[in-house]
This record gives sequence, structure tokens and C-alpha cells, in this order.
Amino acid sequence: MAFPPFHFRNNALMLLDQRKLPARETWLRMKDSKKVHWAIRSMVVRGAPAIGVVAGYGLYLGISRYRGSAAGFFRKLVREGEYLKRSRPTGVNLRNVVDEIVGRVATSGKTTVEDLKRYTFREAKRIHIEDDKLCREIGRHGAGLFRSGDRVLTHCNAGGLATSGFGTALGVLYALKGRKKKFSVYVDETRPLLQGARLTAWELMKSKIPCTVLCDNAAASIMGAGKIDRVIVGADRIAANGDTANKIGTYNVAVLAAAHGIPFYIAAPSTTFDFKIKSGKQIPIENRSEKEVSEGLGRRITPKGAKIANPAFDVTPHRLITAFITEAGVLRRPFRKSFRRLKGS
Repeated sequence: MAFPPFHFRNNALMLLDQRKLPARETWLRMKDSKKVHWAIRSMVVRGAPAIGVVAGYGLYLGISRYRGSAAGFFRKLVREGEYLKRSRPTGVNLRNVVDEIVGRVATSGKTTVEDLKRYTFREAKRIHIEDDKLCREIGRHGAGLFRSGDRVLTHCNAGGLATSGFGTALGVLYALKGRKKKFSVYVDETRPLLQGARLTAWELMKSKIPCTVLCDNAAASIMGAGKIDRVIVGADRIAANGDTANKIGTYNVAVLAAAHGIPFYIAAPSTTFDFKIKSGKQIPIENRSEKEVSEGLGRRITPKGAKIANPAFDVTPHRLITAFITEAGVLRRPFRKSFRRLKGS
């Protein structure tokens, strides 16, 4: 039950084009940072943890052909990092990974350009391996919150496709399946790009986990009918107070869960927390192309001239979140206090 959306081979990054799923599985070859920047921006790869790891490899590709002095190498490394960080603004993993690699290379003590290149790649690979470990720990901790027979609602895709292969929110469900517990999943379609209907349902079907795809606006009706026991989603950035940015529509689901007394869980690794910002008001929200809303199924679906708003994310206030499932365990209210455990880990 692992769905790695990328791998590095023969000095190139291979990306599964998630825009084409579930119709076909197409792999694209990236050999420079410009291609990686484009792949992140155009959502060939998506999901905060996956974007972070891919950016690490993109940073390496950006300096892999450099010929010059060590001082020039560092300047180029920083420029490449800043360039990659501009590809998408909301998810914090991208920034965290780039800054971590640049910082570690700068303090590595390596003096030759070839050694610096090798060290950059080693750091990118280390972060790749670490992300998989973090997700599996999230799954282990989160599985204990669920019972046999639970009916679970999820929004967008926080599975293997959004990480190094195992997933955060879906990683919890994969761990639950590994414990032989029976459960079923309701999958929000997640307009406008249908990451739930296309990607989450694809993963769950391949994992033989029973799932039902819902139109986004059906969630309230299903909850009101008593058909949902728990909600679990991923995250793209979590502020110091617990406010959480995730795919647009997550806030809607959190409000509905609170109104129906249903636990609402966020599953995310420590790399998705941004303790530098106090609240969700400081999280930058990406606005994407109008065409993602105005065009669907290969044709225009809104009248010409109609104004379109397309924020890619929203922020769920911490008061609506039951707990965070992390590699350090399940963190409950008061979040500022429980987050200390995560910082310590």
C-alpha cells in the first residue's frame, strides 16, 4: 500500500504525472530545476510533503552541472533554492526542505565543488527517506484512534501520492488496514481539480479499501444521516496555535464535523508545522488559474465574463480540530502546550 509518486534514477527525477490519473499512469523525466519548478507549479506533483522532497532533488539538479568556484557554488545554491520556493506559496514543507539543505551544505565543511554536489544530493535523499519514516509513524500513532466498523470521511488527497509513498491521512488508514480492522471511507471529490475523486479513490481502490465518492456539497447530508464516525485530512501548513491550511473545502468539512459532534483529525509530519507564524492569518493562500474552475471535462462550464475566484487552500481554525496526528504521537488541546512535544522530537 505504498504509492511513491517519484524516484531518482540516472541523475534525473522521475515524476508520476498526477494530472493524468486515474486514466493513465505517465512518468515525466526532470533533469533541471526549471522542469521541477514547472512540475510543482502545474501540479504534476502535489501534496506538501511530496513537494518538499521533490524540491530537495530539484535543488540538487539545479547545481549538478555547475562548474566554478566553491564560493560561486554557494551563491548558485541559494539562488536555486529561492527560485524553487517561489513555485507554490502555501505549503511550508517546500520552504523548510530548501532552507534545511542549503543550511546543512553551508555548514558541511566541504570545500570542493564536487564534494558539495555530492553532499547536496545526500541531503535530498536523506529527507526523502525521512519523510517515509515520518509518515509510517503517523500511521502507527493514528490507527489507535479508529475502531472496527468506522466510517471515515476524507477531503482531497493525503495519501502516498502526496508524500514519499505512504501518506499522512491515508497512511493512518493503511496502518488501520494492516491491523485487520474493517472500515469504509467516504471521499470528497474536492473541486475544482478533483484530487479526492481522481487520486484518493484511485489509491483506496488499489488498496482494496471500500470507498464511496461524494460531491463536496453532500458531506452535510451524509453526516446528518449518521453515516460518518470520524474525519481525517492532511495539511499544507500548521501555525503555532494550530490553525491549519489545507485544500480548499477543508474548513467547510471541519465546521460540519463540529456541528454534528464528529471528531476531526489532522494528520501531518513535523515538517508541515510552521512555528514562526502565530496563527492562520499569516498563512499565504495561493490563488490559481480561473480556468481550473471555469473549464471542466474538456469544455467551458461557466458563462464568459463571469468572475471566478479560485483560492487553492483555506484555513481551519484550531478550535475546530480535535487532534493532530504526528510522528511524535497524537497532540490534543491545548495545542500550544502539546506542540512542545513535537518541537522536542
